[in-house]
Amino acid sequence: FQDAGHILGSASVVLDLDDGKHQRRMVFSGDLGNPGRPILRDPVPAPAADYVVMESTYGDRPHRSLPDSIDELYEAIRSTFERKGNVVIPTFALERAQELLYYLHRGIRSGALPATLQVFLDSPMAISATQIFRRHPECFDEGMREELRHGDPFAMAGLHFTRETSESMRINDIEGGAVILAGSGMCNGGRVRHHLKHNLWRQRSSIVFVGYAAAGTLARRIIDGAREVRVFNQDIPVRAQVWTINGFSAHAGQPALLDWLGNTPRRRVFLVHGEYGRGMQVLKERLEARGQACQLPGLNEPILID
Repeated sequence: FQDAGHILGSASVVLDLDDGKHQRRMVFSGDLGNPGRPILRDPVPAPAADYVVMESTYGDRPHRSLPDSIDELYEAIRSTFERKGNVVIPTFALERAQELLYYLHRGIRSGALPATLQVFLDSPMAISATQIFRRHPECFDEGMREELRHGDPFAMAGLHFTRETSESMRINDIEGGAVILAGSGMCNGGRVRHHLKHNLWRQRSSIVFVGYAAAGTLARRIIDGAREVRVFNQDIPVRAQVWTINGFSAHAGQPALLDWLGNTPRRRVFLVHGEYGRGMQVLKERLEARGQACQLPGLNEPILID
């Protein structure tokens, strides 16, 4: 196993295969993280191998710069509070929630956000994951370990962990001035759907998307500009300001994917975990331009490892 840098404990897998006649090495990338991020260590580059099975979520594009993305997040919060609205952030429970807590903590410390900021982490899974993060600093990069020596980088005076359903329901009584982090990140389930029901129709509120939204999900429909969406069998007009901030992804962008793979020749690279007409196809073209044999496996397609 080697560090994939995607979420706490994520790993790429290196298999050394021997059938008595042939020896082959095969690497499964797993989900690869973005290098240069706070909290987690960078992904370890792929070693020499005959075959690589590689994710391609963002194989068609780089990410926006992280500092610009952080500034836009702070601007989204400040402008929403000026309108006396709430900020709803659909959030993946593991890694994304902790990274956002860290940036909110840093924004308060720097003065970019008010010290009285009220933040609700409304996800039992994300709350548990945050506690696990706190218990495993050995998985952090050196910069984050140094910060831990001076305090809790996920803590804020106005941070509320809402495990119980009754606590979550009370958040919906707040008409403005709250930052609400809730899952699921693609809005197909979880408590965030209740917060969308109570805030999507409010012009003074904002919905801030900071992660990948697959085609067909509620998140993607909102991002693509739907004027009305169906939530809990109700048609809800979309009047809130919608922000899409692309620099927070926990998946490597195209340049980082190419750097992870490197220029070492492989017998074949198999691209998976991406949209066929976007990340997978574009990355395949980039690799073939390098002279690297590449394949997009189909569902249930047998692959011969020769």
